[in-house]
Amino acid sequence: MKGYDAIIIGFGKGGKTLAAELAERGWSVAMVERSNMMYGGTCINIGCIPTKTLIHKANLAAECGHMTFDQQKAYYKQAIEEKNALTAKLRDKNFHKLADNDRITVYTGEGSFVSRDTVAVKTEDETIEIKGRHIVINTGAETVIPPIPGVGGSSKVYTSTSILELDSLPPRLVIVGGGYIGLEFASMYAGFGSQVTVLEGFSELIPREDRDIAESVKEVLEKRGIAFHLNAKVQAIRDTPGGATVSVANTQDEREYEVEADAVLLATGRRLYTQGLNLEAAGVRTDERGAIIVDDRLHTTAPHIYAVGDVKGGLQFTYISLDDYRIVREELVGQGDRSTENRGPVPYSVFIEPPLSRVGMSEAEAFKAGIGIRINRIPVASIPRAGTLGTAEGLLKAVIDAKTDRILGCTFFGPASQEVINTVALAMKYGITARELSNTVYTHPSMTESLNDLFA
Repeated sequence: MKGYDAIIIGFGKGGKTLAAELAERGWSVAMVERSNMMYGGTCINIGCIPTKTLIHKANLAAECGHMTFDQQKAYYKQAIEEKNALTAKLRDKNFHKLADNDRITVYTGEGSFVSRDTVAVKTEDETIEIKGRHIVINTGAETVIPPIPGVGGSSKVYTSTSILELDSLPPRLVIVGGGYIGLEFASMYAGFGSQVTVLEGFSELIPREDRDIAESVKEVLEKRGIAFHLNAKVQAIRDTPGGATVSVANTQDEREYEVEADAVLLATGRRLYTQGLNLEAAGVRTDERGAIIVDDRLHTTAPHIYAVGDVKGGLQFTYISLDDYRIVREELVGQGDRSTENRGPVPYSVFIEPPLSRVGMSEAEAFKAGIGIRINRIPVASIPRAGTLGTAEGLLKAVIDAKTDRILGCTFFGPASQEVINTVALAMKYGITARELSNTVYTHPSMTESLNDLFA
C-alpha cells in the first residue's frame, strides 16, 4: 500500500490549490477525482466559468436586439462551442498542473474511506488502497432532482449541468425554481432570445433579499420578457411531440394550469456530495443536512481529516473554498492563525443583468436583530457612469449603524456591482465607517464613485 503525506478527495478549488502548495513544500500528495471531466472542480467545468462565459455572450446578444430567431440560434450554438473549448482548455491545464508534478499522483476514480488513514480508490480497472497522514475532503455538491412525476423519463428536462451541453437554443424555456441559480439562467436565456417562464413555489421572489431590492429585480427582469409565476407547485412534466407540458397548481388559490416548453430547467438547489465516501469508517460525522461537521479550523470529527468547500455546508462559493485552503494550509504548514471566525464579511453576486451583489446584513436582518439603523438608497440612474453605459435600471442600498456609523450591509443592483461590492466588503472588514467611505476619492466616471453618494 502506497503512503502519502496528504490525500485530497476532490479536484475543486480548495483541494487543488492545497495540493500544489503542499507539493511545493516537499510533501507527497495523492489527488483523487472521480471523473476525468471534472479536473479543476465545479467552477471551471460546470459552474462559474462556463455559466459566466455564456452570460457574457447572452448580454452581448441582447444588446444587438435585431437578430432573427434563426440568427439567435446560430449565435447560441457558437457560444456553446466557445464555452466548451474554454472549459476543455482549463480542465487540461488544471490536470497537468498537478499530474506533471513529481510529488503529486492523480487517481481518477471513486474514493471511499477504509479507515481513518486509508482510502480506497475504485478506478475503471481496479481498486487501489492508499494511506495518508492527513486527508482533505473536497467533494463539493450536486444538483437536487425533485420527485416530480415525469422528470425521470423526460428528454426535455435539464439540470444546471446538463443544459450547458444543450447546443440548440430552446424557443420556450421553463425554469422550475426562482432562486439565484434560476434567475441567472433566466436572465441568460432571455438574452439569447428564449421566451422564459420561471415557476417559483414561494409567494415571494428571492426571500433572502429585502423586498425593495427583490421587487426591483423582478421589475427589471420582467422588462426583459421573463414571466414569473409565484406560488407555483409543479405537479408533473410530460413530453409531447412539440416539447414538454408542465402541469402547475397555484398553492394560494388552488388553480391548476399548464405551461408549454421546449426545455425545462430544474433549478431547485444543490445537496452536499458525501455519497459513497463511507465516512463512518473514518469517524467523520455529518449533521442533519448531510454536511460534514467541522470546527472553525475545518477539522472534522476525525483526527487529521479536514473538509473544505461546499461539502461542509454553508456558503457555496469558489472563493470560500479558496479561503478554506488558506485555513487548512495554516493548520498543516503555517501558524494556525486563520479560521472561519476571522474570515470577515463574505460578498456574493448573482449574475443577472444587471448583476445583483450583496455583503452583510439586509435591512430586515438588522431590524430583526434590534439594531438602530439608517438606510441610504440611491437609484442607479443617478450615477454618471450608469448614464455613459446607457442604463437607468437598478437600486443601491446601504444599511448603517445609526450610533457608530459602521457599515452593516450593502446591496448593489446595478452595472459592475460584482466589482464595487468588494470595496464595501473590504471597508467592513477593516472597520472603515460610512462617512470615511463617502469622503474617499474615486475615479470618475466609475460605478465605485457611487459610494460617495450612497454612504453620505
